Amino acid sequence: MKEMTDAPLLPPAFAERLIAIVARDRGGRGVSRLSRVESWQKAARAFAPLRSVVIVSGFYVPDANAPETDGPGGAAVLARAFCAEGRRAEIWTDSLCLGVMKAAARALSFPEEFVRAAPGSLKEDAPGGIIFTERPGRAADGRYYNFKKKDISEWSPPLDALAAEAAARGIATLGIGDGGNEAGMGCFYEELKKLFPEYSECFSVVKTDHALAVDVSNWGAYAFAAALSCVWGSWRGAEKWEELAMLEAETAAGAVDGISRLPRLTVDGFEISVQNDIISSLKGLCASFGVK
Repeated sequence: MKEMTDAPLLPPAFAERLIAIVARDRGGRGVSRLSRVESWQKAARAFAPLRSVVIVSGFYVPDANAPETDGPGGAAVLARAFCAEGRRAEIWTDSLCLGVMKAAARALSFPEEFVRAAPGSLKEDAPGGIIFTERPGRAADGRYYNFKKKDISEWSPPLDALAAEAAARGIATLGIGDGGNEAGMGCFYEELKKLFPEYSECFSVVKTDHALAVDVSNWGAYAFAAALSCVWGSWRGAEKWEELAMLEAETAAGAVDGISRLPRLTVDGFEISVQNDIISSLKGLCASFGVK
């Protein structure tokens, strides 16, 4: 059964400012236009009380034979946030992305033993919640696609199947995505098909209890850590100097930017200065609401 969600509601003004920071369509994809205040409020209220969570991430880029830099950083920041609040957190991925995911965790001093290949199914000691961030979600035909409309199923182990199993077991789920082809973005499937009919075959149909559409998935994860910080009353998010450390560790482990397909210290084409501005803005927003 889902754990009780007795956390206070995230202030609407806080959620509005979160959206202005991480869901303003900076990348021109249009997906983040679907971000809503109530989505952030409900997600924060559902996950803030949970005693244990799993973050599922990792998106492999076949053209570059490497995982992308979007995903690992966000997963590491969220996992550490829950641990800092005294909760249990693990990061699950696939064997193709495991090295890069561990590198991101090391850069944040998150224990590597809690970063592992995802199990085939949930065990009896399943977590209270599962967060998917920048993880491929299957399309209507059961296959996985990137936004070159290329079938990437061969490189995308079906970890999104955990969403259906979690639903059957009453485990809370959240999806964070920026392209519409990620696990959880099935919550926006009909809207996305109308907005971008030319990509309709690529969009994920995998739904989660809650879903956050953002400009860059890492930013969405950072913003959700900020939302949780607001509810918890203490800053549990990223620090801007940590972004460089994570990207250096990830690229050293073989990661590439998902847009350029090159081993650069960028995420979806955005330079390190932009990432730092996002983190600083999120921390400043929390400070303005009395979060220390």
